[in-house]
Amino acid sequence: MKFIETSLNSVVVLEPEVFGDERGFFLETFREKEFIEAGITEKFVQHNHSRSSKGVLRGLHYQLNQPQGKLVRVTSGKVFDVAVDIRMGSPTFGQWYGTTLDEKNMRMIYVPPNFAHGYVVLSETADFLYMCTDYYHPQSEQGIIWNDPGISIQWPITDVTLSDKDKYNPTLAKQDPDKLPKY
Repeated sequence: MKFIETSLNSVVVLEPEVFGDERGFFLETFREKEFIEAGITEKFVQHNHSRSSKGVLRGLHYQLNQPQGKLVRVTSGKVFDVAVDIRMGSPTFGQWYGTTLDEKNMRMIYVPPNFAHGYVVLSETADFLYMCTDYYHPQSEQGIIWNDPGISIQWPITDVTLSDKDKYNPTLAKQDPDKLPKY
């Protein structure tokens, strides 16, 4: 597995080694020892799978309590995946990193705890799998509006479908700074 540092400290893109022939392919998606050697030491406790249609944008989400790190991959389809540094005092506070994940490149991204996360589906449908470092805690779930002008994410599409909840998320600047994670 190849671990690639990004412009955001602790956000890592992973490129697994894929072994394929006329029968199909095989790859490892997680090997604890390699993750620890790469500095990803959190334990994963929950594994989620979602399917979404083209143009569905989920995010930008984070949890105040029980912040979740996420190891994300797409098994079918194509998405543009984004991490945003929301740690107060971080030199990259308010900055984002995005990458395309799809069934062909088989890349993964690790979004550490205390980062906001979101993605938009670029294919007709996409199956999105993610392992989390803590349990979902709906009472502490927070969101940032996907098109926050202060963050200026360069989404590849802007005609998106949002949940009712995500339509009304505030900007990062309107988040309570006392409740944002510290660097």
